[in-house]
Amino acid sequence: MKKTLALIMALAMMVCLFAGCADGGEKYIIATDTAFPPFEIPGEDGSMSGIDMDILAAIAEDQGFEYEIQPLGFDAALAALEAKQCDGVIAGASITEERLKTYDFSEPYYDSGVVMAIKANNEEIKGYEDLAGKTVAAKRGTEGATFAESIKEKYAIADIVLFDESPMMYEAVKSGNAVACFEDYPVMGYGIANGNGLKMVTEKEQGSSYGFAVLKGENAELLKMFNEGLKNIKENGKYQEIIDKYISAE
Repeated sequence: MKKTLALIMALAMMVCLFAGCADGGEKYIIATDTAFPPFEIPGEDGSMSGIDMDILAAIAEDQGFEYEIQPLGFDAALAALEAKQCDGVIAGASITEERLKTYDFSEPYYDSGVVMAIKANNEEIKGYEDLAGKTVAAKRGTEGATFAESIKEKYAIADIVLFDESPMMYEAVKSGNAVACFEDYPVMGYGIANGNGLKMVTEKEQGSSYGFAVLKGENAELLKMFNEGLKNIKENGKYQEIIDKYISAE
């Protein structure tokens, strides 16, 4: 009997290890963007920091779950979620009606908006009306890209070039391959403050809120913990501390 019990315990431990159990709980795989400052900031050592990373860490600590971050890129992260290769995505993802068909979102954790930016020494482009016949840039899969597409016909924009990462988009504007780019306000504000060589020339357009995403109908417990943890860190002041750390001008 003792040998049988010992064997059962050993098998249970092996199952737990292969299933990714940690301290009796599941270890979640969370996909994110590769670079979306100040929400995802890549480090030279491969680490990730930023608003999303700090919020997730604070919520995980509050709710007592473990996770592993996988920086895949925005579109790749959502594709991994749909393929069930990860459990959730936190990447400054706007909560939209279209995305709600595929994903379940948490309560909003940040309200954003879109701005247009140009090269810092450009004096010709002052607003959307100056974009006629010109090429603009946006980041693939973002609210900025959606907004650019929505005004393309009205302002006779010649072309919208899409990029996978914000720094590549900024370089396109600085090199003259695009006259302007569309970006989430906090991201652009952070980039300008850190010398990306651009300047904003429009007021913030009202945008959607950011949410933590899981595949529709999947990982309800993880989503519940995120929402409960978010509520708690807002109440205890940790949330505002994180926001102020990265967006002090807000």
